[in-house]
Amino acid sequence: MTLHPEIAEALASLPAPPPGPPDPVALRAAEEAQVLPVAERLPLHAVEDVIAQTATGEVPVRIYTPVEADSYGLLVYFHGGAFFLGSLETHDHVARSLAKATGLAVISVGYRRAPEAAFPAGLQDCYGVVRWAAENGSDLGWDGGTLAIAGDSSGGTFVAAVAAMAHDDAVSRGQSDRITHQVLFYPSLDLDFDVDRYPSLRENAVGYGLETAGLGPFNAFYLDSGADPDDPLVSPIKRADLSGLPPALIITAEHDPLRDEGELYGRRLREAGVDATVSRYAGAGHGFIQHFWWIPEYSRVFEETAAFLNEHGLART
Repeated sequence: MTLHPEIAEALASLPAPPPGPPDPVALRAAEEAQVLPVAERLPLHAVEDVIAQTATGEVPVRIYTPVEADSYGLLVYFHGGAFFLGSLETHDHVARSLAKATGLAVISVGYRRAPEAAFPAGLQDCYGVVRWAAENGSDLGWDGGTLAIAGDSSGGTFVAAVAAMAHDDAVSRGQSDRITHQVLFYPSLDLDFDVDRYPSLRENAVGYGLETAGLGPFNAFYLDSGADPDDPLVSPIKRADLSGLPPALIITAEHDPLRDEGELYGRRLREAGVDATVSRYAGAGHGFIQHFWWIPEYSRVFEETAAFLNEHGLART
C-alpha cells in the first residue's frame, strides 16, 4: 500500500535538511526539543533513573515499573538513532509503551554514542547492562523468568549483537544463555550500504523519511570510530552461525530501505533453527515506532510485542 496518509502529511511538512554532513549537536538538540513534558507522558507505577555498574564502567539507565507487584520479568531496551542520536529522553515514550503493554519492568540504556565514544563503547554498555540486570536480579525485582532485549533501528543492531555476545559468552563458560527473547524493530543489520545489496534500498530510496543516500552519512560517525561493516558485531547479518540464539520478533516497515535485511535475518534465523517471527507493517516507513506510535495501526506493535513475549514466556534452559 502507499505511505500512510498521516505519515505522508508529516513528512511533507518537514523542512529540507541543511547542506553538508549531519551535525550531531544540532540534530540532538532538535530531537530533545520534541520530547513531551513529564506530565503528558504515559503514567506508570514508577520511573527511576539509576546507574548500572558494569565491567566497562557506569551506565545510566531508566527503569520503568508498569504496576505494583512483588516481581517482574525484565526487558532491556536499546534506543535507536544511527549510533549518535537518541537518548533516554527521546525514546522515553517507547520504553513506557513497552512496559505498559508487556507488564515487564523495562530497563532503558543510556549507552555512549558516537562520535564522542568510539566503537565498541556503546555496544559494551548495552551488553554490560544486560549482565548487570541478570546479576542484580533480586535488587531489580526480577522473577527469574523473562529477560528480553529489544531495540529500534541501530538499537536493533545492538540487540542482535548482544544476543550473539551473550550466546558466545555462555557457550565459552559452559552455561545457559540468560536472554530469553530478542525484539528488533526495523533493525539496521548490514552496515555495508551497497545499494544493490537489497531491493528495498532502491525501492524505498527516496520520499519515505529515511533515504538510502543518507545511510552512509548518518552512520559515518559510528563507522569512522572503528566499527568495521564486515564485523558481525557491527553487521549482525554477517554472522555465519545463528543457531542457539533466542527466539526473535523482527518488525519491519513496508517503505523502509532497511526492510529487506531485517526480513532476510529472520529467514536466516529460522534456517538456523531459531524460532523467528517477521512482521511487516504496511504503509509505514523507518522510525514509525518512535515518531508515529500514536497512529492506531502502528501502536499495535506494542501489543504484538507483548503477545510474542507471552507466547515464549518461559525462560530457556
